[in-house]
Amino acid sequence: MTGVTRPDSTLTWLSRSKVRELLAQIAGNTGPLTHEILDQLPDGKTLAHLRSILVATNVLPPRDERLTALERWITTTVQNRTDPAERRILHNYAVWHHLRRLRQRLGENHTTRLQDLNVRCHVTAATNFLNWLGDNALTLDTCTQADLDRWITASTSSHRDETSHFLRWAVKYRHAHGLTYTTPYWTAPQGTPDTEKRWTDARRLLHDDTLATSDRVAGLLLLLYAQRIATITHLTIDHVRFHEDRVEITLGTSPIHLPEPLGAMVRRLVSTRRGHAMTGAPDHAPWLFPGGHPGRPISDERLGQRLQDIGLNPQQDRSTALFTLAGELPAAMLARMLGISVKVAVAWQRASSGDWTNYAADVASRKHP
Repeated sequence: MTGVTRPDSTLTWLSRSKVRELLAQIAGNTGPLTHEILDQLPDGKTLAHLRSILVATNVLPPRDERLTALERWITTTVQNRTDPAERRILHNYAVWHHLRRLRQRLGENHTTRLQDLNVRCHVTAATNFLNWLGDNALTLDTCTQADLDRWITASTSSHRDETSHFLRWAVKYRHAHGLTYTTPYWTAPQGTPDTEKRWTDARRLLHDDTLATSDRVAGLLLLLYAQRIATITHLTIDHVRFHEDRVEITLGTSPIHLPEPLGAMVRRLVSTRRGHAMTGAPDHAPWLFPGGHPGRPISDERLGQRLQDIGLNPQQDRSTALFTLAGELPAAMLARMLGISVKVAVAWQRASSGDWTNYAADVASRKHP
């Protein structure tokens, strides 16, 4: 931990009893320090923070902690099934279907909160439905369409979309037979798109210098370019390119020219960005929005709360942005520039029903009220 920017904070943290106890346990290990050694210690915030320090200072290699926690949760969830047949089915669905697909999508990236939540919801839905079958003296193999319809109409049924996915998988792999339950994959924008509020918020973030630069940039990426919170938190300085006369950011496969003053804000953010970790090495991490743990980006939850604190509604505002952009851009261009699938872009285009070059610049040039 030498070379930290705030040694007094480091010493204060090291003097805490929980930290001393944890370090004593680690010192009792005679072998090399690894993630697996830390995994054997009591889980908690102290261990998580210490691990992030060790990663940030290159004592330990980086590891996808969300994915590791998800794998543990799945293992426990599967092992809790007492019926061997159900355990095998749930294992195949959770591990070979969801986890395998997640790893393929991740590549070298780390799991986002939404990706983690998505897998957990699907596995929970499968578990709940298996529980319901057991409570009604049924199995997937013996469940009929009439039984399924009874579950569908029950007021206590939950995770309906995820359960539909599980049942389609079960029928495909012959764990269930003749069951039909479809739910829509995509729905229209949440609530009524409020384009006037979007413009008002965008103008405010573009011109209000009393707000933190990081909050302004994050909010504008959401309002102007319909970026998810999980995408914004994982942006790095490598996504930004500085030219003599412009700033570009790559959100999909094609770079976007940022209008002024947003371009100037991004320049300032890159040069002044700093996390809030009290310990660890100086902030050499690549994140555009560093977080509270050394070497880690700001969490999705924290950024979402910061945007709410400055008057944004991330889910509704992103929905409005997508709805508006879909009416102004061809689906293929929308997908390339915003990093969404063409299928999703087409769906939004259908819901919305058009010139990109001057789109964001037009917002910046509008007079501030």
